[in-house]
Amino acid sequence: MEKEMLEILKRLEQGQIKTNERLDTIENKVDKLDKTLEVVYNQTVNLSEFKTSVLSNLQELKEVKEVTKVNCYDIAKLKAVK
Repeated sequence: MEKEMLEILKRLEQGQIKTNERLDTIENKVDKLDKTLEVVYNQTVNLSEFKTSVLSNLQELKEVKEVTKVNCYDIAKLKAVK
C-alpha cells in the first residue's frame, strides 16, 4: 500500500513538473507577445502621427493650388488689359 502511495505521489510530482515546464513555456510566449504588441502599438502611433501630418500637408497644398489658380486668373486679366 505504501509503495502504491509513493508511486502515485511520484507520478503526481512528475505531472506537476511537466505542468510547470509547460507554464514556463506559456509565460515566455506571453512575454514575447507583450513585446510584439508594444512594438505594434508604437508603430500604430507613429503611423497615426504620419497620417495626420500628411493630411495637414495635403490641405496646405490644396490651399496653395487654389491661391495659384486665383493668381493665374489675375495674371491673365492683367495681360488682357494690356
